[in-house]
Amino acid sequence: MTPFVYVVGTTGRVSLNVAYALARVCVLMVDTANWTFIQPLRGRGLRLKAVVFNFVEYGVNSLPIVGLICFLIGAIMAMQSAYQLARFGATQYIANLVGVAAMRELAPLMTAILLTGRSGSAIAAEIGTMKVAEEIDALEVMGLNPTKFLIVPKFLAMLFAIPCLTVMATFIMISGGYALSVGVLGVDSGVYLDNTIDALQAKDFVTGMTKSVFFAIVICLVGVYRGFQVEGGAEGVGRMTTSSVVTSIFLIIIVDLIFTALFFF
Repeated sequence: MTPFVYVVGTTGRVSLNVAYALARVCVLMVDTANWTFIQPLRGRGLRLKAVVFNFVEYGVNSLPIVGLICFLIGAIMAMQSAYQLARFGATQYIANLVGVAAMRELAPLMTAILLTGRSGSAIAAEIGTMKVAEEIDALEVMGLNPTKFLIVPKFLAMLFAIPCLTVMATFIMISGGYALSVGVLGVDSGVYLDNTIDALQAKDFVTGMTKSVFFAIVICLVGVYRGFQVEGGAEGVGRMTTSSVVTSIFLIIIVDLIFTALFFF
């Protein structure tokens, strides 16, 4: 095989695999949207109990770890910014930096990454295990649509859980910066709160919430897609679970870049 044939063949295989994956993802998105928003209006119903159960799992049970990490990140941002701002005698502006960074960027991003590792991987593992055990085939034999039964409750739960966690993570991250600035660096409490309120705008909140919604869509759909790709037993489940986390984090960064460019450039 000549180098030219090898390069052309590899490029063709990669291109076809990418095109196939994109087509499968588009079909999955359309099917999920159909069973989430259209079919319930036609009397097909929603599994609301499953939605609530998954919301508790993805949202409520994730709050302790998300809160702890965001609090520590807020304190770290305050320390890092104080090191630079102290040179100019502007340590009171730590509040501006921490507040804007938390609401626009770090709170949505950290929440999404943590939920990817905690819940996105769980979605891929659950669906992958069901596929290996032929439980999905059993659902179809019983006349149950896998999208309605498996995907829609997870999709809706994630769609509500991540924005809610993002709001709480934002305030917790700002609280971490406040605690370190006031308790350790000696910044006046009133000045810190006033600067935070002055720095934050409605646009910052909209940016963070918009990102969190699309992060939720990415995490859920990637987990589901990788779960349905599982083959070869337990080894395949582990491989696709790892792949779902890596893929989700990569796409989250891409989505973050796109919306940052749209809102601020």
